[in-house]
Amino acid sequence: MEQYVGLDVSQQTTHLCIIDNDGKTVWRGQCASTPEAIAKTIETKAPKVVRVGLESGPLSTWHWHALKAMGLPIVCLDARHAQTALSLQVNKTDKNDAEGLAQIVRMGWYREVGVKSLASHTARAMLGVRAQLVGMRTNVMNQIRGTLKTFGIVLGKGKGSGRAFEQQVQQIAQRGGLLGDTLQALLAVRRSLGEQLLKLDRRVSTFSKDNAACRHLMTAPGIGVLTAIAVVTAVDDPARFKRSRSVGAYFGLTPKRYQSGEKDVTGRISLCGDPLVRSYLYEAANVLLARTGKWSALKTWGLQLAKRSGMKKAKVAVARKLAVILHRMWVTGEAFRWSNSETTMATA
Repeated sequence: MEQYVGLDVSQQTTHLCIIDNDGKTVWRGQCASTPEAIAKTIETKAPKVVRVGLESGPLSTWHWHALKAMGLPIVCLDARHAQTALSLQVNKTDKNDAEGLAQIVRMGWYREVGVKSLASHTARAMLGVRAQLVGMRTNVMNQIRGTLKTFGIVLGKGKGSGRAFEQQVQQIAQRGGLLGDTLQALLAVRRSLGEQLLKLDRRVSTFSKDNAACRHLMTAPGIGVLTAIAVVTAVDDPARFKRSRSVGAYFGLTPKRYQSGEKDVTGRISLCGDPLVRSYLYEAANVLLARTGKWSALKTWGLQLAKRSGMKKAKVAVARKLAVILHRMWVTGEAFRWSNSETTMATA
């Protein structure tokens, strides 16, 4: 008789529930939250297992890859989709959640999440850490500016954030005293962050040069190293999407819609998916519309939309189209389609 297993994973322990074809509980219990312990328990208690389900979460990537390598039929369930079904239970417990997940995989009423490769997760972690360090450096600089304003010292915008900024702050810090020590501490933190960012930038550059998909996507206007890596690591496998236009929704760049009876409301973009990729695509759209001199059908369309709806909405729309175009370029291997400037401007 076929058996189905639900896993409710936490950091220390994992609750398991095994059910049969009729939905009757065969066994329930718990084990340590390691792939080895989970696999051993399943092999012992569910020798005829057909499907094992766990929700997407912080530990799901590790468990999915490890259990898959051990030959178990593991599927990763969309957490929001699973929670909708589990919310029907009167009492929420780890045991009930494990049983609910087992019932979901038995009935087939679930949305499977495509788990990205560990290599993509590693590169994505690098981008995430880099973004955090950039934010930390910006916060330190703002702290320096705010501290000096208290004493009537306003650093002009012309000083920027580079060497001129550091030299001016260093001159003030050399006056000594408690303020000088405070500024020296902030400057030391800023220098350290800059050094680590430089190391990460070198690794980012090396990764993009070694990755054929990144090099190809960077031929599109507005797409730099960070955007190319972010898109490639977020999608991981372009074959996951049957239609390229689904990538726009995957990155949360399509509007939400609510329809009920005579009510039909189209809202703002859903903001689902990876926020870092979405921000990079938005920046790429800004570069395409404002800085790229060479004309293309995409730029013409974006500028026409900006005249009707404003530049901000146009950038979001161009970001969505860029995501679709990048996926199509990746799948087909085609180059970005530029347009003749005279022809494009005549149709604008």
